[in-house]
Amino acid sequence: QVQLVESGGGLVQAGGSLRLSCAASGRTFSSYHMGWFRQAPGKEREFVAAISWSGGTTYYADSVKGRFTISRDNAKNTVYLQMNTLKPEDTAVYYCAADLSLRGLQIGVGIDYWGQGTQVTVSS
Repeated sequence: QVQLVESGGGLVQAGGSLRLSCAASGRTFSSYHMGWFRQAPGKEREFVAAISWSGGTTYYADSVKGRFTISRDNAKNTVYLQMNTLKPEDTAVYYCAADLSLRGLQIGVGIDYWGQGTQVTVSS
């Protein structure tokens, strides 16, 4: 069992930066691939980024590539999402996810665990 708690969301002006954190409980955190998803009002949840259990492989949605960086610290049971050059269209609730399948994270199907989400609002 893995419980995920996100933090770090907030209000930021366009062009600014935020770093989201996702703290995981459970001794099996390092076994899981981790990801971030987001859901804007009136839209479906979409994939943002994923990282393998070792941190050696990362994937990004085209819309955030070059601006966002996903990383993890297995000693701290935490995964991060550094978001730079934020745009108003990045406004959404951001969710942390854990899955034993990296491919599953990329396509957002059959995710094992979800966090409760943290709001990110980017003003123009």
